[in-house]
Amino acid sequence: MQVRDIPNLLTGIRILLVVPLIYALLEENYLLALWVIFVAGISDGLDGFLAKHYHWQSRLGSILDPLADKLLLISSFIMLAWLGHLPYWLMLLALGRDLAIVLGGISYHFFIGPFEMEPVPLSKLNTLCQVLLVMAVIIAQLPGLDILQLTDWLIYLVALTTILSGMQYIWHWGGRAWRLNRTQKTNAESRRRRPQSTNHG
Repeated sequence: MQVRDIPNLLTGIRILLVVPLIYALLEENYLLALWVIFVAGISDGLDGFLAKHYHWQSRLGSILDPLADKLLLISSFIMLAWLGHLPYWLMLLALGRDLAIVLGGISYHFFIGPFEMEPVPLSKLNTLCQVLLVMAVIIAQLPGLDILQLTDWLIYLVALTTILSGMQYIWHWGGRAWRLNRTQKTNAESRRRRPQSTNHG
């Protein structure tokens, strides 16, 4: 392993943290769950800093980093919904959006052209809101802390940003697919209309 692989190693550790996070939530050990999320957040910030500051970005890292974040969030949403702390409709909405993005990306790759995952601005806001909601819901389970009103607001904020970011993905990649398809058709028509060169002996 080389030094430049440290960001990917940290990302791998973040993926492995999904296991203790699920365990902590299953045991309803919310303090432990908070610590796991805290460690995951530190590793996320550290690997991002190292990759950008020392130019250690890699193709693998660009795939693993958002995957790690998504696995932690999806696991949290499923477990918190199962424990009755989050509404099932919100969990299904978040999962449905992510599934639609994945299937859309696969379809784009096979039928349109190379697909490079680029988070749209509203997607970053949605991720931030999801992280805040997960932390708020877990903190609300600790004794002596009553922040249920905050979690209620965050639930609807997450729902709104989930829908809007999904629509922005459709607009962004749908528009790109339409423009690329139009360009390909225009080029094909131009080649057909181009006069055939003739040889004169």
